[in-house]
Amino acid sequence: MRKSNYDKQPSTHIDGKVICGWAGIVQTLSEAWADEPVWAIDLYPGCYEEDFLEAFAKTGRKVIDTRSLMRPEEEIRQLTERFMTDDVLFGYLSNIRLHEYFQIDNGQLIIDNDKPCVIIGTGAAFVAEKLSIVNCQLSIICYADMARWEIQQRFRRHEVKALGIDNHEDSPSVQYKRGYFNDWNIIDRYKDELMQSGRIQFWIDSNRRDEPKMITDAQMRQGLERTAHKPFRVVPFFDPAPWGGQWMKEVCDLPREEQNYGWCFDCVPEENSLYLEAEDTLFELPSQDVVLAHSRELLGQQVWARFGKSFPIRFDFLDTMQGGNLSLQVHPTNEFAQKEFGLPYTQDESYYLLDAGEDAVVYLGLKEGINPTEMIEDLRAAQRGEILFDAEKFVNKLPAKKHDHYLIPAGTIHCSGANSMVLEISSTPSIFTFKLWDWARLGLDGKPRPINVERGKHVIQWERTTPFVKAEIANHFEVLSDEDGIKEERTGLHPNEFIETRRHTFTRLVEHNTNGGVNVLNLVDGEAALIESPDGKFAPFEVHYAETFIIPACIGRYTIKPLGGECMTIKAYIRK
Repeated sequence: MRKSNYDKQPSTHIDGKVICGWAGIVQTLSEAWADEPVWAIDLYPGCYEEDFLEAFAKTGRKVIDTRSLMRPEEEIRQLTERFMTDDVLFGYLSNIRLHEYFQIDNGQLIIDNDKPCVIIGTGAAFVAEKLSIVNCQLSIICYADMARWEIQQRFRRHEVKALGIDNHEDSPSVQYKRGYFNDWNIIDRYKDELMQSGRIQFWIDSNRRDEPKMITDAQMRQGLERTAHKPFRVVPFFDPAPWGGQWMKEVCDLPREEQNYGWCFDCVPEENSLYLEAEDTLFELPSQDVVLAHSRELLGQQVWARFGKSFPIRFDFLDTMQGGNLSLQVHPTNEFAQKEFGLPYTQDESYYLLDAGEDAVVYLGLKEGINPTEMIEDLRAAQRGEILFDAEKFVNKLPAKKHDHYLIPAGTIHCSGANSMVLEISSTPSIFTFKLWDWARLGLDGKPRPINVERGKHVIQWERTTPFVKAEIANHFEVLSDEDGIKEERTGLHPNEFIETRRHTFTRLVEHNTNGGVNVLNLVDGEAALIESPDGKFAPFEVHYAETFIIPACIGRYTIKPLGGECMTIKAYIRK
């Protein structure tokens, strides 16, 4: 296994400096806003609200907590009940707007000019607009953003409340479900409106509790602008899994004392962060912010017209090296996802094998002549603990080797076996996996993981049997060109999927073009490569083995040059 040069802290440089610590933040705002009667400190759900309330109480201003102005918790639970449903994992995408959470009448609160105030909490800017304020203009805003990965860690520690309710004692999966289907959907729309309004003057990063940081809106906009006009990487995050392996510990230089790492999310902008860097200080923000602020430049006009402010391509790692099988699973069809969850599209995907042991396998598609009723009954019996499900009786088990590529259109039963290192290339929805069989094991919390046989039976495409697998989705490579030092292959995905992939193996410079659509690539072999602009649009950008990187649509032409020896990339983009 090669020595790691994987960069876990990629960043975009910004000018100026970062204000660090609560004392510096409060002092800076007190000086900048000394004559402003109303401050709005708006928080993304998941912030430690008590930290903000304590810090700004020291200003001597009247502190107004937005939670005190929301509807009673019982009413909010009733409002959101139809979207949350009674399912442990799945809900329905909410169409609620933030104003529905509040019960504020114009004139309810009068702010005394002799006692200026600071409004703190989610929706602070909205609250400020609703207040009747004597002799003052619309409030100015400081926005405290929050990365979803850090929010999820706080869910696991039961430390934070959801939008309008106190659910911190709920299981992390239920807290995540509320965030995914309701809270984040509402607040991302609200945050996008604030960003467009131009009213935000400062941004706070409180992802590290003891190290709050602040930059100006001008710095924030500079960072997002620069990011959207050059190759960039989001901040990867890693997580253990019941089936997790050992490969990423070495290649990505992760703590060796951890039991395993199963997941790495290294291109899921709705989940990942971005780092902005000034004077060697990192400022963290959700990478979704660059999608909100520069969707057309990043995605390209046609992709934006189709997906809006949603980044449609996802790359992540699944490490089972010296680990176990993934759960046997299926993803919902588009029809099912739209009807049952309110999603515009589902999770089509593929497995690209970055590495594989000699005994590596992929379970993919159904065997010829199986009885669907028998299979479902066996899955139900296994779920009840009465039998061990015989996967090989019903599902194809294919030998897998390094650089294989298996295509998995929605509705195809599948899983990766042990001793595989998978680069998963898929569309973006992130929790729509129906587990059918989990090999009689427990989750990391010591409890059985949720199984969805009853949903899965409605979306399994029973005609996708061995002939279909061999002809259409198992290692379906097509050589497009093979010239001196450069080989280009089409590797998929399946015609049912909207993502196209290309693999380049090269020992000299390769010319690429975004052709007006965002490109996502991974260096799947070779030590390092250099991304350059023939037009001088961006500074040379170096990437390393196993790193995923994004090429915004606005870049157009770019080149990739190997740095020492043969390299290989796989590129994904949206089909026209």
